[in-house]
Amino acid sequence: MLFEDTYQTIASPTEGSFRDRGSKFLGFAYPVKTEEEIKAIVNHLKKEHPQANHHCYAFRLTPDPTVLRAADDREPAGSAGKPILGAIQSMGLTDTLVVVVRYFGGSLLGVPGLINAYRSAAQDALQQAKIIEKTINDKYIIHFTFEQMNDVHSLLKSEGVIITSQEYNEPCEIRFEIRKSKTNQLLHKLKNHPTLAAKATWEPYY
Repeated sequence: MLFEDTYQTIASPTEGSFRDRGSKFLGFAYPVKTEEEIKAIVNHLKKEHPQANHHCYAFRLTPDPTVLRAADDREPAGSAGKPILGAIQSMGLTDTLVVVVRYFGGSLLGVPGLINAYRSAAQDALQQAKIIEKTINDKYIIHFTFEQMNDVHSLLKSEGVIITSQEYNEPCEIRFEIRKSKTNQLLHKLKNHPTLAAKATWEPYY
């Protein structure tokens, strides 16, 4: 394989915590796919912890290393979101959100203390998580006739695709995902298939 087509994320939400000089830092880690999901989770935690002083977070989305964000929520710049993000990156994770909720304990921690506290709470939450590997998939849609149905199913099954939807009103339609490293092989087989090449059509969708 000439390129990497897998990535790591967490299997399910987890929690962690850290305490320093009376301040309590609660870490919450989530598998996520979209920024809409992230906004909803952050808003939910704000409602769950209305007395908390800060709700800081960071996330990475997609295997693209540039799709990320860190938010300090009124803590000194770089003292909260960045160390949370560092905890995510140090474990090689993506499609992952970590929120750290802080209850102020009366003593100022200083920027070094805050960096350590937010990083530690994030790490504790992530260390409770089960790390899973997922594949980077291409998405395709194929249209075909009733007569081609068995051939289409047989070919897709042999290539191990993930069927996401199917409709059998002619022309029939199947939407599926295939691991990126196997895409060219499948397209080659479709183009050269004795019964599918002439009448079936396929294209990527997003």
